[in-house]
Formats: sequence, structure tokens, C-alpha cells
Amino acid sequence: MTLETPLARVRGLGSAREGAGHWWQERSTSVALLALYVWLLASLLRLGSLDYGTIREWLADPWAAIPMLLLVVTTFVHLRDGLQVVIEDYVHDEGNKAFALMLLNFVVIAAGTIALFAILKIAFTAGPAATAPPPPAPPGR
Repeated sequence: MTLETPLARVRGLGSAREGAGHWWQERSTSVALLALYVWLLASLLRLGSLDYGTIREWLADPWAAIPMLLLVVTTFVHLRDGLQVVIEDYVHDEGNKAFALMLLNFVVIAAGTIALFAILKIAFTAGPAATAPPPPAPPGR
């Protein structure tokens, strides 16, 4: 039998004051993603045609490319935060946990970089000059 009160037993076992920032980041990226995906859906519905050329022209506009870049960054940050919590909660071996977190960071950074590069490439190479008709063919023999 112990003479400690229930409060004395749990003192020092609570939050290390590290999770609040992570928790707020998850919530703020959720709200940002909701707004950005609503923007994306509304933008795509306004386009009419969703063929390759139309999407290229649409992404050539900075008013489309910049929110799209924000959407990609926010999606991958939110993905990483959510999977980090799952790994921290369910992987108990410290070596496996460190490896899984390192692999998660590598995959998220690699995939995010590829997505950002694709958007930037379309944004900077598409547009009126890229969609102009080809010059006339030289006269034949």
C-alpha cells in the first residue's frame, strides 16, 4: 500500500509539452487542404474540358499554378504528419521507428519534389508560345 495520492502518482507522466505544435500543424493543414481542394474542384469544373492541352494552359496561369503548388506542399506536409503519428504510436522498437521515420521523410520529400517539378515545368513551358500552330512546312521539290 502506498501513501501517494492519485495526483502524486501521475505527476511527471503527462505531456512533455512537445505535441501541441504538431497537433496544431495537423489541424491547420487540414483546414488549408479543405480550402485548397474546394478551390481545385471549382477550378476544374469551370474549365469544361479536362484534356491535356486545357490543363496545361490552365496551369500556365500563375493564379492556378501558385495555389496548385500550395496544395501539393500542404498535402505532403499533412501526409507526413499523419503517418509520423501512426509510426510513433505503433512501432515500438526504437531502431525500426527511426528507420521508418527516416524512410517516411525520404519518400515524402522525393514524391513532393517530383510533384512540384511537374507543376513548375508545365507552368513555365506551357502557354501561348507552346500552343501556337507550327510554322508552315518548306515547299517540296
